[in-house]
Amino acid sequence: MAARKSKASSDYLTGQFLVAMPAMGDPQFERTVIYLCHHAAEGAMGLIVNKPLTDLKFPDVLEQLKIEPTEPCDRILVHRGGPVDRARGFVLHSTDYDNQGTLKVNDAVALSATTEILRAIANGQGPRHSLMALGYSGWGEGQLDNEIKQNAWLNVPADEDLLFSIDVDKKWERALGKLGISPALLSGTAGHA
Repeated sequence: MAARKSKASSDYLTGQFLVAMPAMGDPQFERTVIYLCHHAAEGAMGLIVNKPLTDLKFPDVLEQLKIEPTEPCDRILVHRGGPVDRARGFVLHSTDYDNQGTLKVNDAVALSATTEILRAIANGQGPRHSLMALGYSGWGEGQLDNEIKQNAWLNVPADEDLLFSIDVDKKWERALGKLGISPALLSGTAGHA
């Protein structure tokens, strides 16, 4: 039984949302929704999906890479993916795009970190849904599990509609709503409702 529990806890949250609790002590993660791309015994990695950058747009990224942007590129938001490696870009996308370097997170969502996906999106040959992030959120061994036990995060089943929604101002409330929770009723203290 112990081995089974260990296995389940090592990858249980991959492909789910982490939703910051109201009393989140770190202002970088206040009211964030993070899509977990990987969660295992050695740590976790995810991208914040509801904090778009205001000073950088997707066409700007393409122009910096000397890729000609097209009109549909104007609708793609560039998010602050997290505090780690902020110069590195990641694209979360639907699995209808698959290229060398694409990591399939689950049946619906994949992750790419190459310029090939940016060219494909700019040429209209990219995935049906996509979201770009600069930087990522990372946790070392046991760190995320401890933060969840300390009531810093809720895990919520992810879905494409919420993940790729451009209504970023409502993602936090909508993610909590998936659990039937009103933000006003949440307590920041572990063990209290």
